[in-house]
Amino acid sequence: MLLNEHQSKLLFEEAGIPVPQGIAITPAEVEQKRPRFPTPWFLKAQVLAGGRGKAGGILRVDDEKDFTETAGRIFDLSIKGDHVPLIRVEPAAEIDREFYLSFAVSRERRCLLFTVGRQGGVEIEQLGDDNLLVQEIQLPGGPRPNQMRAAFFHLGLDREFFKEFSRLLHMLYRAVLDYGLLLAEINPLVTTHGGDFVALDGKIKMDDNFVDLHSEMEKYYQPEHVSEEENRAREAGLSFVKLPGWVGLMVNGAGLAMATMDLLNFSSLPASNFLDLGGGADQKRMEIAMDLLFGDEAVEAIFINLFGGILSCEKVALALKGALGGKPPQKPVVARMSGKDSESALEILRSLDTEGLHIATNMAEAMQALRSLKPSGKKSVEYPEPIGGEGHALTNDNGYVSECFFDIDADTPVLVQGITGREGQLHTRLMQEYGVNVVAGVTPFKGGQEVLGVPVYNSVAEALRHHEVRASIIFVPPAMAADAVMEAGFNHVPWAVCITEGITQHQMMEAFDAIRETPTRVIGPNTPGIIVPGQIKIGIMPVKPFTPGPVAILSRSGTLTYEAAQRLTDAGMGQSLGIGIGGDPFIGTDFADIFEMLRNHEPTKAVLVLGEIGGQAEEELARYVRDTGFDKPVISFIAGQTAPPGKRLGHAGAILDQKGGISGKIQTMLDAGFYVCRSLREIPEMTRKALS
Repeated sequence: MLLNEHQSKLLFEEAGIPVPQGIAITPAEVEQKRPRFPTPWFLKAQVLAGGRGKAGGILRVDDEKDFTETAGRIFDLSIKGDHVPLIRVEPAAEIDREFYLSFAVSRERRCLLFTVGRQGGVEIEQLGDDNLLVQEIQLPGGPRPNQMRAAFFHLGLDREFFKEFSRLLHMLYRAVLDYGLLLAEINPLVTTHGGDFVALDGKIKMDDNFVDLHSEMEKYYQPEHVSEEENRAREAGLSFVKLPGWVGLMVNGAGLAMATMDLLNFSSLPASNFLDLGGGADQKRMEIAMDLLFGDEAVEAIFINLFGGILSCEKVALALKGALGGKPPQKPVVARMSGKDSESALEILRSLDTEGLHIATNMAEAMQALRSLKPSGKKSVEYPEPIGGEGHALTNDNGYVSECFFDIDADTPVLVQGITGREGQLHTRLMQEYGVNVVAGVTPFKGGQEVLGVPVYNSVAEALRHHEVRASIIFVPPAMAADAVMEAGFNHVPWAVCITEGITQHQMMEAFDAIRETPTRVIGPNTPGIIVPGQIKIGIMPVKPFTPGPVAILSRSGTLTYEAAQRLTDAGMGQSLGIGIGGDPFIGTDFADIFEMLRNHEPTKAVLVLGEIGGQAEEELARYVRDTGFDKPVISFIAGQTAPPGKRLGHAGAILDQKGGISGKIQTMLDAGFYVCRSLREIPEMTRKALS
């Protein structure tokens, strides 16, 4: 959650960090509301986009009589496509010197970065490498005394400022922890003629998962910065992003949603939105989703694309039936459903026998139906051609030898952390039905009970005194899940599979740092788990799409994994294993770690990698394959090629950063010899070619 300057300063003020006086004024208040402090005033547009100063969004008023006209000029602006919903009015500041100060979570370096700059301002990136001092901070300890001294001396401040500077750093770091901040930036931090530090401007990014766990943080959310549709979707727990096309999109799972968005955009059927139902598509959420799409004037037709995994297609079909209320849809709807309960779901939809509802049993039928609904004269949205193809073959004779092995099989004894909860019991039963050897469960203060014939213990340490355990699966609520990962690590459980999503980034960074020296391999968090078809599943993956065979599937997305497995199975190519590495920014075992094990995995003859926009996981894997001469063919698919930069699409990992971009990610994979699929449809063909 990105805060505007006004909200950022309210948070800073609450945290004890000095900020200028200031009030917020909306267009409706501009005639009556005035600051109580004397002129001159600075009127500052409150938008989430950068560059407001250059766009005329910061203006000075020396005489109160000019306030209304000056404010009106700012409210009339469009700054990088965003309107100005409010302004912040501050008194002019007496500035002696300007600096830069920030704490920022680094996904690439897996730590908190503490940065100071001798100069601050809007051109901070162009002030040269010598301007900034960047230091790595480990959670939860914060900056060490020597790091604070290094920052202070870098700024060239006089000795008498050190005590106040140290106090400011402590307060800002405390705010990072107390408010779940991913970014706390003061730019510029100024010293006044009186020798005080003041945060003259501020920028804060708050972890969405932290907000979900701490409802009091909702007071910092500014609904004026997004559309009415996005606010309604947020309240309903839906992931919704507006796009410029005409096909309303409704999908379950961020990975499949991004892949479907790409398919539409590359097929001249541009998506009007990204809408991820997630795993909880009950009738109320379905009604809200349909209402959002029916109410969008840009939407000419709606495409519902579901692959049932945890989510039952039948449940969604019943919800859709209820949402329609026996009436034809307000706009044409194309529904494609596959996976769990899809046959009964399609029968439910066919039984509605209503005009405007088009039933598709596969993607080709769905695309044909959408093309028939394409409105004449509709302005097309142009997207570049999808990137893909066959990489240049690499030589694999560099003598690299791995001593790492994948050691999960049908005999692996499994422990369930959180076994007494609803999800823990449900998936323990499903794992048992698949033949998994679940030997024990753990729930604090529930020791001595028995669940589904499995003994329950109070701690992992207690369970290990009675059972051999080679893998643990974690069904623990987000607030306690990182500690459950550490518990598995501290007890040296060989594998820990963390299903939980919604864990804060701070907690996972701390957990991974704490167990760094243990032998535990963590899968996740926010993962569907591990499956070795025909032998074992440690997770929540549906078993229907998977059959034994030669292809390992590694993915950052659950639904995309199931979709790809089904396509391979339908084409007669089974899977040696499937692993969801996790969709969050901070995960344990990554693609390259698993490749190291697959090098010696005899059943695996080829590897399919399902990646996404954002992060560097795919690039790091490509460098590993190139540098170590990995000698099995690699097929890949990247979802989200047509995603708008900077937008979060579904889970926390799927954010397209400007750095490198999607083309750079794919080119790195091609250079490493990968077969890069342009669409899901190409996966079976490319895989067959790679295997041959």
